[in-house]
Amino acid sequence: MNLTFTRTLCALTLGAGMAVALVAQAQSPSAEDQIKFRKAGYSFMSWNMGKIKAQVVDGSVAYDPAQVEAAARAIAGIANSGMGALFGPGTDEDVGDQRTRARPELFQNFPDVATLGNNMNRAADNLLEQAQTGDQAKIRAAFGELGQTCKACHDKYRAR
Repeated sequence: MNLTFTRTLCALTLGAGMAVALVAQAQSPSAEDQIKFRKAGYSFMSWNMGKIKAQVVDGSVAYDPAQVEAAARAIAGIANSGMGALFGPGTDEDVGDQRTRARPELFQNFPDVATLGNNMNRAADNLLEQAQTGDQAKIRAAFGELGQTCKACHDKYRAR
């Protein structure tokens, strides 16, 4: 009886493990979707950077602290969302309708890319922290720092 219970428990555990693996595989986006999702994320960050730039750097739009904070929150949220997972196998070249501007070197230098990504995450978090103060000079400085982290990666790993 004890042996039967052990076998049943092992079978249930194995079955549950296989089910989790199948669900994880089913939820893993295709290479085409990974490119689409990462482009969407970066586009959304860019749009929010533009809102902050217009209000705090250029002054072409009236400063609204709530809007700047919301934009900084969106940027930090995307930066810290695990976007690195969207640079999976097969995303180093165009797939279907999706075109990538990631250079092949990106996929050969993941440790450097991770460092650059961590720098961006910290800068995005700092931008949010400064946006919460409402101090435009601090926001402007944090915005510049974040822009430099973006540029550092683009200069190395983004095709023009």
